[in-house]
Formats: sequence, C-alpha cells, structure tokens
Amino acid sequence: MAAPVGAGELRTVDQLDARLKELHKLTAITPLFNPVFQLGLELSRALENGEMSLDHIEALVAEMDCEGLRARAARLDRILGTLPIAENDALLGETAAQTAADDDFTAFAVRWQRPAAHVVFTAHPTFLLNAAQTEAVASSASNGDFSQASVCVAAPERDTITLDTEHAAAMAAIARGQKARDRIVGHLLDIAAARWPKRWKGLNPMPVRFAHWVGYDMDGRTDISWSTSIRYRLEEKAERLAGYAQALEAAAPEISARLSRAHAHTAELASAFRQDLTDPEALSAAANGLTAAHPDKIVSLESVITRLEEEARHADHDQARTLLTAAAAMRADGLGMGWIHFRVNASQLQNAIRRRLDPEGKLSLASQAALVRMRELLAEVKPLKSNFAALAIENSTAVRQFLAMAQILGHIDADSPIRMLVAECEEPTTVLAALYFARMFGIDDKVDVSPLFETENALEHGGRFLDAVLAEPAYRDYARKRGRVSIQTGFSDAGRFVGQIPAALAIERLQGRLAEAMAANGLSDVSALVFNTGGESMGRGCHPSSIDDRFDWQMSPWARRRFLRAAIRLEPEVSFQGGDGYLWFGSDELALATLTRMTERPLWAADVNAPTDLFYRRTDLSLDFYRAIRGVQHDHLESSTYSRAITAFGLGLLNDTGSRKSRRQSDLASDRTMSLRQIRAIPHNAILQQLGYPVNVIAGIGTAADGNREEIAALLRDSARGRQIVRLARAANALASIKTVSAYGELFNSAYWASRPYRGDEQQISDACLKLAEYLTKDDRAGVYRRLASRLRVDALKLHRLLDLIPDEAPLKDREHTRRSLGVLHSLRIALFQHMFLRSVMVPQFSRANDISRDDVLEMFFTLRVEDGLAQLRRAFPVHFPSINDFAVEAPSDYPDSSATGYAGIHKDYIDPIARSYALSLRITTALANEFGAHG
Repeated sequence: MAAPVGAGELRTVDQLDARLKELHKLTAITPLFNPVFQLGLELSRALENGEMSLDHIEALVAEMDCEGLRARAARLDRILGTLPIAENDALLGETAAQTAADDDFTAFAVRWQRPAAHVVFTAHPTFLLNAAQTEAVASSASNGDFSQASVCVAAPERDTITLDTEHAAAMAAIARGQKARDRIVGHLLDIAAARWPKRWKGLNPMPVRFAHWVGYDMDGRTDISWSTSIRYRLEEKAERLAGYAQALEAAAPEISARLSRAHAHTAELASAFRQDLTDPEALSAAANGLTAAHPDKIVSLESVITRLEEEARHADHDQARTLLTAAAAMRADGLGMGWIHFRVNASQLQNAIRRRLDPEGKLSLASQAALVRMRELLAEVKPLKSNFAALAIENSTAVRQFLAMAQILGHIDADSPIRMLVAECEEPTTVLAALYFARMFGIDDKVDVSPLFETENALEHGGRFLDAVLAEPAYRDYARKRGRVSIQTGFSDAGRFVGQIPAALAIERLQGRLAEAMAANGLSDVSALVFNTGGESMGRGCHPSSIDDRFDWQMSPWARRRFLRAAIRLEPEVSFQGGDGYLWFGSDELALATLTRMTERPLWAADVNAPTDLFYRRTDLSLDFYRAIRGVQHDHLESSTYSRAITAFGLGLLNDTGSRKSRRQSDLASDRTMSLRQIRAIPHNAILQQLGYPVNVIAGIGTAADGNREEIAALLRDSARGRQIVRLARAANALASIKTVSAYGELFNSAYWASRPYRGDEQQISDACLKLAEYLTKDDRAGVYRRLASRLRVDALKLHRLLDLIPDEAPLKDREHTRRSLGVLHSLRIALFQHMFLRSVMVPQFSRANDISRDDVLEMFFTLRVEDGLAQLRRAFPVHFPSINDFAVEAPSDYPDSSATGYAGIHKDYIDPIARSYALSLRITTALANEFGAHG
C-alpha cells in the first residue's frame, strides 16, 4: 500500500504527479480504489488542518494553468505544421507551380479562381482565454517558443465578453486572413506573370472566401436587434473601405481618395446607428441619412473593380500587381469584411408564414395541404417596397431579418449575397416560406436559403427532405437564379444527439444524398454550397490529429467524390468557431499557414479514380457498427442517470465563454432536475471534458464491436475512413478517465462525509462533515455517478479490446504524463470543492429571505451556482452599514455600542474562502480545456 504523505510532499506539481503515480499502483490491489479522489482527499486534509493554504493551491493551479496554455500552443503548431512566412511562401510556390506545370493558363486560372474553401467565423461561446492569453498562445505557436516565459505571461483574470468584443475579435481574425490572402494572390500573380507575361493580367485569383455571422445569428437569442445588425454591417463596410483605400494609396491615388471619402461617409452613418433608435425621430434621421443620395455613397464595387483592371492593363508589373490584388479582394469581400450569414430558427419562420398560409390555424405545416397552399402563395407573391419604418414596427423575428437584409442590399452592399440559415429545418414548407419572404421583399436573387441539419430527426430523414425540396419547381427555378443549392450541417448539436462518430457518418451520408438529389432533379448545372459547422476540438466536429483529418472529417473524400462524379461544382464551407477558431488566425503567421494548408489541399478536391474505401464497400459491417454506436449514444442521452450526472453541477464547472447564454433561465427547483435539453451543445460537450470522459466521442465504439470484434478491427484497420475514426477514438481515450468521473460522484456520498473524521484526527471539521453527511443522505448524485461509471467501464473494456487489435499509427510519447497532469488538476479541484462545501455548512444560521432558505443556499453551492449562493450570504452577513456619523442629528446616542459590529469575521473565514476556491476551480477549468484543445 502507498504510505500516507504529509503536506510537505504535496507542495509542487512534480510531487503531486509522483504521488498520483504511486496511488495508481493501488488499483492493481484494490480495483475500486480511486487515486484521483484519494489525492484530492490528501490535499483537502492538508488544506483543512492548515498545513496548506489557498495560496499554496493557487501556486499549483497557476503552474498547471501554464502547462495547459503551453500544450495548446504546441498543439496548434503541430497541426498547422510549417509556420514561418517565408517557408509558407515557398510551399505555396510549389503548389502553384504544380498547377502550372502543363503551361495551360486557362487551367491555372480556373484552379485559382475557385476558392479552396469558404471560411466562416462564428460567434460560438468558446472564448475560453482572455485577450492577453490568446495573444500569448498565438505568438508562441507562431514563433515555436513554448517556454513558460513565452506562453505564460498574461494574467488569468477573465475578460467580460460582450457581443461587441466577439464582433471585434471576428473582424481582427478576418483582417489577418485577408492580409494572408492578399499575400497569396500576389504570389499567384507573380507566378503567372513569369509564366504567361502576355496573359497574367487576366488572372482573377480567389484562394479563399471569408464570411461570418457575428451579430446576425438570431437563433436562440433575443439580445440582438435589427439595428445591431445594420450597425455592424456599416462598421464592417467602413473598415473594409479604409483598407481598400490604404492599399491603393500609391498605386491608384484617385480611386483611393474616392474610397476614403466613402469610408468617412459610411463611418458617419454607422455612428448614427449607434444611437438609441427606439425614438422614432432618431431612427428616422439615421435611416434617411443612410438611404439618401450622397456623392460619397458607394453600394457596389463593380465599377471600381472594372477601373482597377483597366488601369492594370497599362501599368508596370508592381503597380498592376497592387491593383489586381485589390480587385481580387473586392471581388471576394464586397463592401464588407466578407459575406454575412443571418440565422433564424425554423419555428420563427413557421410562425411568420402561418399568418398568411393558415390564419385560422387548422393546417399542419408538415401536411401536403400546407405544401400545396405554400406553392400557391409563392406563385402569387409580388415584390413589395420596404423601408426602415416598416422594419422598426415589424414584430415577427423572421420577417425582420428579411427586412433588414433588404435594407443592407439596397443601401449598404448590393454586390455580396446574404445567407439565410434556418436552424432545425425539417419541413420543405419552411424552406419555401423563406423563399416566399425573400421574393416578397425583392431579394431572392441575392439571398441563399440554407436549411441546417443537426437534430437526430433531421439527419435521419434529411435525404427525403432534400428530395422533396429539390423536386419543387419554384425551388429549382430559385436555385438556378442563385447558381447554387445551399445547406448547412451542424456537428456540435448532432454530436450531442447521436454521438460524434455517428453524426459524422450521418452527415457524410446526407452530403452524398444531396449530390444524388441534385443530379436527379436536373440541378447538376448549379453549385452545391455545403457549410459544415464544427468546433476545433474532439466532440464538436473537428478532428484533433492532423490538418488532413481536420479538413476531411467534416466532408470526407467519399462525399466529395459524389459531387465530382455527378459533375456538380462543390463549394465547401467550414467554420472557425469563436475564440477556439480565431486562434487559427491569431497572427500573420498562423493565418498564412492556415490558408496555405487549404490551398495545398482544396476542400473540394478528391481523386475520382480512387477505389472505393473498404468502409463503404462492407456496409454489412460499417452500417451495423454505426447503428450500434448511435444506439448507445441515444441510450445515454435518454437516460436519467446520464442526464443527472452531467447536470449535477449545473453549468458551474464552466467559465462564461461568450455573450450568448449557455442555458435557458430556470429557478432553483428546476435546477435539481435540469434536463440536457436545457443545456446547449457546446457547454454539454464541455462538461463531459470537465468531468474527465468525452462520452459523446468514445461511448459505444467498444459495444458496437462486441461479438464481431475481429471483423470490425480488420475493417477499421484496412480502411482509410476506419483509421480516421480510430485516431479520433484514441485521441479522446488518451484523455479519458472513468476514475475521474467516479471521483466527482464521491463528493455527494453521505457515507464519505460521515466517515472522514471518524478516526478523530479532523475534529476541527467534524461538525461540518456531520452536517454534510446529514444533508446528503437523501441526495441521489453519488449513486448516479456510480451507475454511469459502471456503464462507461463496461463499454471502455470492450473498446480497449478492440483497440488492442488495431496498430497505433502514432503513439503519444507523453501520453501518461498528460493523463497524470489531468488527474492532478481534477484532484486539486476536488479538494477545492470540498473546501467550499465545508465552509458553506460552517456559516452561522441566518434567517430565510425572499423564499430562499439555508438549504437552498447549500444547494446553490452543490450545483456550483456559487455566485448566487455568495450573494445570499453577503445579503445575510453584510459588512458595510450606514454610519451614525452620516446623519446631522443633534440629539446624542450611546448606541450602537462596541458590541454592535459587522460580519467581517464571517467573510474572512467562510465567504471569502468560498469565493476564492471557486475562482481557482474555474482556472482549473481553463487548464483542463486547454489540454483537450478547446472549450467544448
């Protein structure tokens, strides 16, 4: 048995690591022994008996936090590969030279005028690091210095995240992307000039296109008004005009001056839309200023681009290169920082159309009768003029979005199309409703309606949905007018509902069905724009192993080949989500490396002559494998055990990482029975990582192979797609620990608290332990965690047997060190939670107020609604009182006397330690998330 240790042996991270390693040996003797919880107990004892203080714990957490930041920077460097700008210039030259090898200018032009991908910057709540930490990680990843002195220079205090800060971060990331793209365009022009000196000025390169939805995504949000979207679009226009003007200052001073004037005019308009527009007079002034004719107003860049290209024909090489690079940027971005995506929920569209489709509420929108009536409405609709007053008084969220788009296209940027993403879209009538409103406001030639497939039902029936929508004559006419069919797939929600691996396979199948449906309905002559939204980490849609896996996971070569073989032009679109995604564009070096990797391997490319992968040939095995994993994931999602375990701590394990709320509002009673449906996908997946086991990635794989293990192992081993799945499973399994899941459950074990002071050596907390034991006698969470751990253990044993049959392509040399680091972090947090719980029951009795009892406050702490609990304690035990000296009263008073004192001692002994412990636990949250590679 491992000998007991004193606090002096737990003062450094190395000592904690060594102690955890020693404790792990005991699992060979006592299988149920939990080294993570035991180390947490030892730290807790040292903290409670005074041998350690929160200062000591903070020093340990700071060191582990630094290690997580260093790991994150190193991971980004590893995945992106080459980072120095000069080396990426050379790699781009090699790629471009290969495409020019046959001396065919037309082929070269076609290749480089087609974006390798559309990159969309989304505002998902994944701003885990503060701005200074983000900059330090980006800088370290860029220069390859992962030392503590390079990475760990920023203070850990969190930023307040607002929609404005998210928008500013997105704009900064896009600006660096644009700079990198300009560099790539310049190199392509140089190569073309050297190879085709008489034709190169006819090259219009577009290596990548940018877009974003920050400030335009209304799904699940009520805090973004239409005026916010208008203001952002004006600010983006002003920023882009300033950039164009600066780029052309020397090469085309007259054009630059015109653009500068347009920038000043636009900036003034943006300022007007920053005002309070609830006042009709203020709104009228802002709207009239925007819609009025003005000599400096520009709503289209077509004439500017034409003039730049004309001047380039007569310019020398350097000047022409500058002019054509600017023209290429204008062609890609228009009068903004990129394309924009509005997003609404299908229910919002259905509510809007029902008033016109079925005012008496008798029809089901899923019915054939509703579809017939929708066709009639589409045939009858005539374009209507609209203005800002109509926008201001509209009470339908969906209709407001179309009205806002009409104003943007009419008065801000007439060139750039706008995406209308429709979340939870499962009925063809919903798509036609969106088309109806686009026609009503005369913008159907500029708006791409894009249904989002992410729910279990949408993935299951998506193929039939696509068949039905594409069979509609009105939709086919619309698709030909727009030149594309647009869809969106959502990996985060899909991964929550059916598991990440089944989600990826279901989405892949849906992508293939889109190719089939387009071909079957005579739409091979238009593009397929497929927007795949996934986060940067395992569990949210991107593969953690390599850049190839990242790009191929969301849209596999098999799916791409379906479009190529049907002669359908594919426009792949990928998201870089929130703070996670913006890191890939966190410096000039990172942005150039990211785009260079894309140009090296365009996301639409695939070998059409490649033999069919074994995974798709042996559907007798792969389909059953998929269904079995999905079945296990579905059982977890529907299980009250799983739901209770994941929601046991509420969302208190997580930092606030975005302006959008992570859950719907609820009262204290509903917290005790919180449903997984109340938690959004990103925090759900993040909680799994914080509890130590990414269930949504690896659960079910072992069970799915059970009974047919050798054949499944051979399938996964001999198939490229199968090996990719195994790499994802191994990456998640390397960080997974069922012992850690169990350790958190023990915090709710009444028997543990009753037994802890049993031997008499912790008398100073014996009364507190008794109170906790008594309070938890009726609590179900300890049993819930044990049942979940048992289920996970059985499945994990089967997974390990499967993985033993498949060679590990790239064993992680520091795997065990990383696992112990994670274990140490969890042990530290368990010690901090115990400190919080003990202090919370030591607080003196206080009276009930606002229907909040002492037990309610205790439950706040147990569910980690710590700020709420602290607010109640501070209300009950104030330290700031009105002073008798504040009043000019002439009559004397001997009261208050010296005995009427405040509650400073209670704050010092109980309230402040709880607050500090929780703050340290959230730093541990950041460190754990960094080891996983992202938040969520």
